[in-house]
Amino acid sequence: MQILLAFIAGAAIGIALHFGLPGRGSRGVVLAPMIGAAASGIVWSALTWAGVGIDNPWIWLSALVAPAVVTAPMLAVITRARVNADQRERERLGIA
Repeated sequence: MQILLAFIAGAAIGIALHFGLPGRGSRGVVLAPMIGAAASGIVWSALTWAGVGIDNPWIWLSALVAPAVVTAPMLAVITRARVNADQRERERLGIA
């Protein structure tokens, strides 16, 4: 049941990164929170399967750090790819 807290924290960190990083107009609003929630949930699940209990602070710390570490670079790559694809499409259509 505590994994829901990890999902919520990951989504909140994703929202903060979406609005904090440049290029938010070139990506969807839900993308960053979903990446953050997925990263947090995956790390929480992996640590739980490894035997780390919910009373251990490492599981909580990793649920907060993993979304930031994963989401920020992914957003940078996705934004760059989208901007490049849009530019190529403009050139192809002769709009640029």
